Amino acid sequence: MITYKIHLIRHGQTKTNKDGIYIGRTDTPLCEAGAEELQQLREDNIYPAASKVYVSPLLRCVQTAEILYPDHWTETLDELIEYDLGDFEGKSLLELKEEESFLKWMEDSQKNPPPNGETMDDLVKRCRSALDHIFKEMMSDKLTSVAVVTHMGVIMAMLSAYAFPQRPMPEWNAENGKGFTLLMTPQSWMRDGKGEVFDLVPYEK
Repeated sequence: MITYKIHLIRHGQTKTNKDGIYIGRTDTPLCEAGAEELQQLREDNIYPAASKVYVSPLLRCVQTAEILYPDHWTETLDELIEYDLGDFEGKSLLELKEEESFLKWMEDSQKNPPPNGETMDDLVKRCRSALDHIFKEMMSDKLTSVAVVTHMGVIMAMLSAYAFPQRPMPEWNAENGKGFTLLMTPQSWMRDGKGEVFDLVPYEK
């Protein structure tokens, strides 16, 4: 049985990450420290081989892919863009902590999306669409190992909905430049609509 590996990797650090600002669709680049951290991670560890790299269209992901997988075959995939935070976009925890809508979102984001933002159901659906597209190409083009450079929200939603072991979203949190390897087979995807998380990325030397 052929198995397929999808390596889900969160982008490197941005200034807004350092400053504790909620950023979803805002197209912020990597900060200098974030780029340096990725270079160090690449030198100190092993990122898995990838026949192709799928990337969110936002600059921080494009830059991350260029550092971790230079000169690789790359496809930008709109479905990998970060969660739309609506009215929370660009604000800090200090600014939001007294807002009722924010407190409700923190309590149960499934039922309480950000005002003018994306529902969790919509995020999960486009994660499914992204996985369908990637896995279909992997099978048709005989790509047994690919990388996906995307965002924390996408990785958490994707794995909580479509991966074994079943865990709540916060438990799939990935640090900058790190992530998880998802093992897929045609049988498990068609039967269960799920893959299996079996390793962390990057690997230790």
